[in-house]
Amino acid sequence: MSADPSPKPPQVPNERRGSGLPRPPPGSPGFRLAQRGPPPLRPVQRPPDRRPLPWTLASGSPRARTPRRGPTMAKRSSLFIRIVEGKNLPAKDIGPCESPSTLSAMSSSSSRPPGPDEARFSRCHGNGTGSSDPYCIVKVDNEPIIRTATVWKTLCPFWGEEYQVHLPPTFHSVAFYVMDEDALSRDDVIGKVCLTRDTLATHPKGFSGWAHLTEVDPDEEVQGEIHLRLEVVPGTRACRLRCSVLEARDLAPKDRNGASDPFVRVRYNGRTQETSIVKKSRYPRWNETFEFELEEGAAEALCVEAWDWDLVSRNDFLGKVVFNVQRLRAAQQEEGWFQLQPDQSKSQREEGNLGSLQLEVRLRDEMVLPSGCYQPLVQLLCREVKLGTQSPGQLILLIEETTSTECRQDVATTLLKLFLGQGLAKDFLDLLFQLELGRTSEANTLFRSNSLASKSMESFLKVAGMRYLHGVLGPIIDRVFEEKKYVELDPSKVEVKDVGCSGLHRPQTEAEVLEQSAQTLRAHLGALLSSLSRSVRACPAVVRATFRQLFRRVRERFPSAQDENVPFIAVTSFLCLRFISPAIMAPKLFHLRERHADARTSRTLLLLAKAVQNVGNMDTPASRAKEAWMEPLQPTVRQGVAQLKDFITKLVDIQEKEELDLQRALSLQAPPVKEGPLFIHRTKGKGPLMSSSFKKLHFSLTTEALSFAKTPSSKKSTLIKLAHIRAAEKVEEKSFGSSHVMQVIYTDDAGRSQTAYLQCKCVNELNQWLSALRKVSINNTGLLGSYHPGVFRGDKWSCCHQRDKTDLGCDKTRSRVTLQEWNDPLDHDLEAQLIYRHLLGVEATLREKHRQLSADPEAGPVLPGPGGAPEDPLAQLLQVLQDLREAHRSSPAGSPPLEPSRVLELQT
Repeated sequence: MSADPSPKPPQVPNERRGSGLPRPPPGSPGFRLAQRGPPPLRPVQRPPDRRPLPWTLASGSPRARTPRRGPTMAKRSSLFIRIVEGKNLPAKDIGPCESPSTLSAMSSSSSRPPGPDEARFSRCHGNGTGSSDPYCIVKVDNEPIIRTATVWKTLCPFWGEEYQVHLPPTFHSVAFYVMDEDALSRDDVIGKVCLTRDTLATHPKGFSGWAHLTEVDPDEEVQGEIHLRLEVVPGTRACRLRCSVLEARDLAPKDRNGASDPFVRVRYNGRTQETSIVKKSRYPRWNETFEFELEEGAAEALCVEAWDWDLVSRNDFLGKVVFNVQRLRAAQQEEGWFQLQPDQSKSQREEGNLGSLQLEVRLRDEMVLPSGCYQPLVQLLCREVKLGTQSPGQLILLIEETTSTECRQDVATTLLKLFLGQGLAKDFLDLLFQLELGRTSEANTLFRSNSLASKSMESFLKVAGMRYLHGVLGPIIDRVFEEKKYVELDPSKVEVKDVGCSGLHRPQTEAEVLEQSAQTLRAHLGALLSSLSRSVRACPAVVRATFRQLFRRVRERFPSAQDENVPFIAVTSFLCLRFISPAIMAPKLFHLRERHADARTSRTLLLLAKAVQNVGNMDTPASRAKEAWMEPLQPTVRQGVAQLKDFITKLVDIQEKEELDLQRALSLQAPPVKEGPLFIHRTKGKGPLMSSSFKKLHFSLTTEALSFAKTPSSKKSTLIKLAHIRAAEKVEEKSFGSSHVMQVIYTDDAGRSQTAYLQCKCVNELNQWLSALRKVSINNTGLLGSYHPGVFRGDKWSCCHQRDKTDLGCDKTRSRVTLQEWNDPLDHDLEAQLIYRHLLGVEATLREKHRQLSADPEAGPVLPGPGGAPEDPLAQLLQVLQDLREAHRSSPAGSPPLEPSRVLELQT
């Protein structure tokens, strides 16, 4: 459907506008709207004798300020997203492209870093036809949640960024927009890839591969919901169809001010009626009613369209809902919130000319039982870990043997978090060390495979040691990024450039380049080793104790003098090769930097990581033989080996009492969940709210409170107690002229509602703060179910124009939308559910293994031991899995939902 060219809806008699008919008796059953494409939200029943509830959730139950207790089993959804790379993108920055050498020479004076290396230059940059500066925006139901880094001057960008997003199960789609960043104008839209929830649900192992970018059509960029009441009422000659347009929420912003001027057009059987226009609002309320005469046997559908009115240009399409009138006639009366759908009447556009995007997206839905249901499984696994290799069942070994390579990392991370929450992470890893050492005969192959031990140790270091890594490595990485020096040790890759002051330029020799590069790398490597040597006391006690167990086990397994370095190499294989070196090569993926490194900085980081690997390998002849041109670093490497061995000796020299004391001291410190500078405006309801009124302060979020002060070291600070937070939500762009503002709604000590408006510098920082605030306050009593995305300016809310300041809100809160972070609080029930789901997938293999291990293969069920429980651990595990399966089946939320009464069908 094309946009209406009329500049403004005509003024029509009362029959075309809201007729002012008396509101009929409310109260109608909920129903689900069948549709093609993303499933809409379920309409809800409205309580009698009350106006429509703007805070009603789409799941079907009204949600007041204090939420009711959830069902017996809670459904949790999460999206794993990996944005790999793009290829063959169109050039948005038209102009001749510079050669790689020219870009390198210009990089010292250019405000933007140079493009990719020469190998990809001709393929990704073209031959003088222009380039782009691409980045990706990820939107869930048209809400931006992720922004990747910008990759400068390329048509084949590589991102390699991974995210995990926790969402309510009612989300509809996830879209990936590829944008071209422009410094002096609005960023250009290159194209998008959209995946619906239904599409992801049909790929249990996730979607992985290349997807063509499609053109972004404004008529398809719709969002939000509309609240309608539909009735069939008797008339003088025939029945009449009555459509009440009540309100809408979260409509797409079509105007430059971040808002829209929405009106609704209702069409049936050749007649069209329209509501009034609500100016500058994405949350309009109309409460207007229209009537149409129903003809017997008419197959015409009822179409409700939302439009943005424009004075001097074409009206913008905001979405539509189409109803089957015949089914409505049978239902007589229906009411609910309906998701606005795009206009799909246009012919499909060609794909492929906008390039492609490589993605990995996996949807995970989990039905989580109450904690008590998982206790038998958790206790059984904990008992196995405590018994170690003395356990008769060896359940951990069986889990490793039945875990495929593709899911080993997920299983390792889940087990690690489960035992970390039980205080048994060190014991679990110690058991894996023993199992690995028991099947290793050659010292040089130890922990080189992607075993459960290796994967679990990688996850452990990221979960327990990330803050430590930032303290050790952060300053060195920052220095490399700031200096932007040209560094190269490989003579075949050296670029000779001019040096000297103006008028005295001379060619720099290759030897000078190599010597200067070696000096730079020696300085960085020396600084890193010195920082590492001073960090023994800063290393978390549980990490030190785990490395102590690893060091002891390896020394017991390889006690000979010729293997004296093996225990040290075992420690460095994790600390250096699987933790520090990957963080050096990809600092953004370890949250050390906000942007990817440019080509010059990437090369410096790669060479530094190689040097760290040589030190971690204890400078073995094999490591030196790989790249002879690394020889200029050998003196620093040899010195580093001695420093590293001394560091490891001190690191693993921790006694049980010291370990407990360090853990106790750490628990008393309550390290911040998140901290950093933000701009604050605390409204008192007086005067206009302008972006210039924001004040920069340092914020710190702990598990107790959100505090802010002038500087991090200020003694005087203001606190918002965590228990008083009632919501953390975004503020619409038009309120402050910025799309990066959030609001924290809380109660003061007197019980009065207060709001703090905080401005962030980018969409990622905004969502990270929102995520952190929501996670630490998720169990608060009195969480809001609705809020105002605008501000109360003058005498009304800027979002919905309501004049009651205590109005409950015009949009639903999104407390369940969070980003997964390395320092997230442990979710014991979810980890137990994930382990159960994995074991359920390999249950047949476990049963076969049990039959093989049984003394009599033809024997029946295992005889029960004392108390009625099976005696051997594997039989107990199988029994626990059966009990959990029954618990899922018997839970109200676990039973398959009844097919809703599809009284209305979306016409396509």
